[in-house]
Amino acid sequence: MSTLAPTATPQPLEHQAERTLGNVRAPRSLWSNAWRRLRRNKMAMVSLVYLGFLTIVAIFAPAIAPHNPVQAGADAGTFRQAAWIASDNAKRDGTWDHPLGTDSIGRDVFSRLVYGTRVSLVVGFIPMIFILLIGVPVGLAAGFGGGSLDNLLRRLTDVVYAFPALLFFIIMQISLGETYVGKLLNGLVLLFITLSVVSWTGVARLVRGDTLALKEKEFVEAARTSGASTGRIILRHILPNALGPIIVAGAFIVPGAIISEAILSYLGIGVRPDVSLNAPFPTSWGRMILDGYKSWESQLWMLVAPSAAVALITLAFTFVGDGLRDALDPREQL
Repeated sequence: MSTLAPTATPQPLEHQAERTLGNVRAPRSLWSNAWRRLRRNKMAMVSLVYLGFLTIVAIFAPAIAPHNPVQAGADAGTFRQAAWIASDNAKRDGTWDHPLGTDSIGRDVFSRLVYGTRVSLVVGFIPMIFILLIGVPVGLAAGFGGGSLDNLLRRLTDVVYAFPALLFFIIMQISLGETYVGKLLNGLVLLFITLSVVSWTGVARLVRGDTLALKEKEFVEAARTSGASTGRIILRHILPNALGPIIVAGAFIVPGAIISEAILSYLGIGVRPDVSLNAPFPTSWGRMILDGYKSWESQLWMLVAPSAAVALITLAFTFVGDGLRDALDPREQL
């Protein structure tokens, strides 16, 4: 008589599903996926590291700079060359005590370059914050409100956008440069205002377009049907879903502001030089480019060093902006 093999006990369906799908990874959020894509962009990550390094340099500038950036040395009247450049004149011969040499009054170029990092980062980030604080609400109000409000805000945006930005900067700096506001923080406050007043239009247009698309989505209709207020719909549903393009726009605003400051300082109407010994913002890279342009035949690194610094920080923010744009694009595949 044959013996039957024991029949396996059937497993519940949920256990079978767990065994079948046990190796399926947990779903990731939009920001988690964006960070993974950003990490794959080597240029963006290198740029982030470089910008982090510049931030440390700006914060600890007094400890990093070997000399006071405004204090004249003993070699006043003679341009000392960079450390690796030899000269027939002993007073102009390079020394590692002044890695990038000195200017005509004996101020260390490297120390001034280190302190100039502060101005560039501040001029880049603070106007960006003000631009977003103006452009984002205008774009949200125009896109969600529609009708006459949308028409009014669009006309206002078009008028501001049509005004030449550089001409406006020059007019404001010349007209208000000698006033109380123009002298605050060596002219930085006036520079923040001028950069913010006419630069918010691009952000407003971007946010308006995203708002027009988002307010027709099903989740917004569901929130409206459930009785959510207009403010709650905008803050809890529209704005979070528009953050990606806003972050990318902010990353591209920073290099534009840095270049604008360098241009204005090169024209002599930007940040004012501060000659006090404990000045937090004694100079800017744009001001150094102006000084270097006047003396490039005698001390080339007075022009090369700040010019390279402006170019590198601009490229870094541009690469970060490109990386964020690709990382936050929902059409990108992992």
